[in-house]
Amino acid sequence: MSATKRRRVYLMRHGSVTYFDADGMPYAPDEVPLNEQGCRQTSAAGRVFAQQDIRFDRVIVSNLPRTIESALRVLAETGQHIELEQWPEFQEVRGGVLEDILDDDLEEAFTSAFSCMAEEHRQFLAGESVGQLIDRIHPVIDRLRADPSWDTVLLVLHGGVNRAVLSYAITGQRLFLGNLEQSPGCINVLDVGERANDWVVQTINYAPLLPLQTESRYTTMEEVLHQYRKSRGL
Repeated sequence: MSATKRRRVYLMRHGSVTYFDADGMPYAPDEVPLNEQGCRQTSAAGRVFAQQDIRFDRVIVSNLPRTIESALRVLAETGQHIELEQWPEFQEVRGGVLEDILDDDLEEAFTSAFSCMAEEHRQFLAGESVGQLIDRIHPVIDRLRADPSWDTVLLVLHGGVNRAVLSYAITGQRLFLGNLEQSPGCINVLDVGERANDWVVQTINYAPLLPLQTESRYTTMEEVLHQYRKSRGL
């Protein structure tokens, strides 16, 4: 039997960041760095790659600090010196103005885009819709796959973006599986072949510091919503 030649994509989410202060007031989302836990999570991911002696041909991040710092921490653990490629198309799904969202609409605004099979009109925090995210992410993944210059690539991206990539790999369609949780610092493993629909999903949401997800049964966005409600006294 002839083996199908596939290439390997390691898809990570950046490590944990602090989006809100102690009173629930938001920090600028495009500027937040990793917090202490985020540093530990991404260094732990780097050690996993080092233990397996995994070498990357390319490392691609968005242009936001939390993905850049996460990728640098991974590379530091593996001892690889690779110049990061910043692809702004991979920025996280863009939210609207939080202050414009009514109290009664907060839960839907924070969580509806990450429900199972979220419809394309669903918006993330009253901002970018699921359909707009798909329009942004699918072409850039196609562009990456069309480039024959790599065999193993590390993508360090964002929770919503990772869901769009994983949904594309799983379904091959314009579908968004919003309930594919992406823990901070997690690793997903995907193999891609030459045919457009040749994806093999090997691993989803492997978190080296918490592989069995025993700390919480809340989603990331449910936890963020809880933090933000403090700023409104809810």
